[in-house]
Amino acid sequence: MKYLFKKKASLLFILSLLLSSAVMAQQSYKNESLPIDTRVKDLLSKLTLAEKVSLLGYRSQAVPRLGIPAYNWWNEGLHGVARAGEATVFPQAIALAATFNQDLIRSVSDVISTEARAKYNLSTAKDRHLQYMGLTFWTPNINIFRDPRWGRGQETYGEDPYLTSQIGTAFVHGLQGSDPLHMKTASAAKHFVAHSGPEATRDYFDAIVDEKDLRETYMYAFHKLVDGGVESIMTAYNRVNGIPNSVNKHLIQDVLRKEWGFKGHVVTDCGALDDVFLTHKTIPNATETAAAAIKAGIDLDCSSVLQRDVINAIQQKLLTEKEVDIALGRLLKTQFKLGFFDDITKSPYYTYRADSLHTPQHIALARKASQQSMVLLKNSNNLLPLKEENYPAIMVLGPNAANLDAMLGSYHGVSSKVVNFVEGITGAVDPATRVEYDMGCDYRDTTHFGGIWGAGNADLTIAVLGLSPVLEGEAGDAFLAENGGDKKNLSLPASEIAFMKALRKGVKKPIIAVITAGSDVDVSAIADYADAIIYAWYPGEQGGNALADIVFGKVNPSGRLPLTFYNSVNDLPPYQSYSMNNRTYRYFKGKVQYPFGFGLSYTTFGYEAVTLPQKQYGAKDTITITAAVKNIGIMDGDEIVQAYIKYPTVDRMPLKELKAFKRVSVAKGGSETITLKVPVTELQKWDLKNNQWKLYPGTYQLVLGSSSADEKITARFQVK
Repeated sequence: MKYLFKKKASLLFILSLLLSSAVMAQQSYKNESLPIDTRVKDLLSKLTLAEKVSLLGYRSQAVPRLGIPAYNWWNEGLHGVARAGEATVFPQAIALAATFNQDLIRSVSDVISTEARAKYNLSTAKDRHLQYMGLTFWTPNINIFRDPRWGRGQETYGEDPYLTSQIGTAFVHGLQGSDPLHMKTASAAKHFVAHSGPEATRDYFDAIVDEKDLRETYMYAFHKLVDGGVESIMTAYNRVNGIPNSVNKHLIQDVLRKEWGFKGHVVTDCGALDDVFLTHKTIPNATETAAAAIKAGIDLDCSSVLQRDVINAIQQKLLTEKEVDIALGRLLKTQFKLGFFDDITKSPYYTYRADSLHTPQHIALARKASQQSMVLLKNSNNLLPLKEENYPAIMVLGPNAANLDAMLGSYHGVSSKVVNFVEGITGAVDPATRVEYDMGCDYRDTTHFGGIWGAGNADLTIAVLGLSPVLEGEAGDAFLAENGGDKKNLSLPASEIAFMKALRKGVKKPIIAVITAGSDVDVSAIADYADAIIYAWYPGEQGGNALADIVFGKVNPSGRLPLTFYNSVNDLPPYQSYSMNNRTYRYFKGKVQYPFGFGLSYTTFGYEAVTLPQKQYGAKDTITITAAVKNIGIMDGDEIVQAYIKYPTVDRMPLKELKAFKRVSVAKGGSETITLKVPVTELQKWDLKNNQWKLYPGTYQLVLGSSSADEKITARFQVK
């Protein structure tokens, strides 16, 4: 009997193993030891057509029988987790670009992804599958800020393709993490392609742009981010040369996927597929649009067109289920990388909870980013930095001095710890120092002003003015903008200019002007009325503290302009033109207020060449220069060394072009040696005649300086 019992037990054990193996075989998509492609294929085989289609929209539907929960793909993290409750709010994207600091940007986006994971863990633990609480982020915006009138330029990294690619790649690496088996969050670079206004007509606008400008300017950063491993690309609303981006098979399939080798998924901008048949009207209806989108390479729809019309397209033989499988497979692959079908307790990010949100370390990083982003534009008679004891009474005024919008910018999160400019200055001074605040003026009234009498009784006035996201931004969001979110000109509000005139007339003691904006404004309109000018952008939650740090000399300003400040839009081509002729520092031939890369410091830097480039290079070579950066001024500071290339005289060559940069900290009286490298392949330009990249032989020049208009070291070389 004992023997029979043991035999029976053994048989039961073997049967249970076989049954377990059979179950695992049936659910191999849940087997974490298998390759992701195998798991994706298995899951696809288990889904019905209706279930597959239900997963193609950003509001992805649950499939309970396979344990697939509902998921909302739409999340924003431009400069902090956005629209999702308490989170660290970093400076707006254009301000992050002004730091010229890839390492800092990578740290910023690493914090953003940490807080995103914490929010995802907390919400899903409560079985909440909310928009803005997921792990797929539609950021960064790497469109080129080609024209200062564009309201969404604040979301970008400026006007230069190279700077955009460097800051954008660093941001993506911080978001996605460095673990090859466990993606932290998924990043989507947007908006592909040639998308930078006009906002009011974006749903039917046709950007006419030749292949040279498309390749060298509008697509350059996208290519670099694809090379850098970005997980997703978002298509833009507009057409390019007659074809809406979201059904442009050439750009998505031929260039993005085949030529560049992009392996991730492609998502439309929100409502872009509806635009194809409703506003662009290039395809007659939703069903044909759904088929065209899948065939063009779209995988995810930020609307309901694919979920509603793909089955109709298949029934009408416009599309096959196999083509749907290809699209859905790419989406599922992203979700597998994020661990959606794994044991969540084994995730390296599983422990991120409330104690990972808005920590003291994250707040300190926001302050550092804000410090490094602010640009000193004027400092008459070295007024700054201030000695606090010399200014026992300080007046802080202006419409943006305590304006939350002017701190946060667009696509922002919220924080319970936002420090505005009034609070920052107040908190930085001795309690024996008198600080007053007055709004001063609003954005409209040009005759009624406050605070001027009080400023006359103070030893120093800090006037905070400029723009806010209600005056420049996305279509519909900037509700005080006169032009659908875009600006008609570069002017500050007339009320602010009148206010600064009245303030200067009534105040004989020093005035510091602080300007908030996400774009180029006409600084000259108020420059004569201020002794010092600081460009603060939209500086995030620590903007007030960062301003105080700079004003009182705790930090030496080091931000640089990531865009050209023009004298007037009348100097520029028509806004609707996408030709780069006479646009940005790369092609603009006129005089400017401030050049790209400009920014003052409290100290002075000298450059000395240590090793100059060779006299001649070939296509496979790398140009190298080593220089000593000396601090010959009065305090420690950061210099941003910028390397520009001047090209041979060939038609449509840029006047000069940023090809390397490095932020370096140098102690007072000290010297630091840096090396910059430029691959010769970076000098290639698009040959319109042969429709390919070409390295033009001739004489080139490498220029090192502190801005695009500065030349401290120059060296000529030949390219064979």
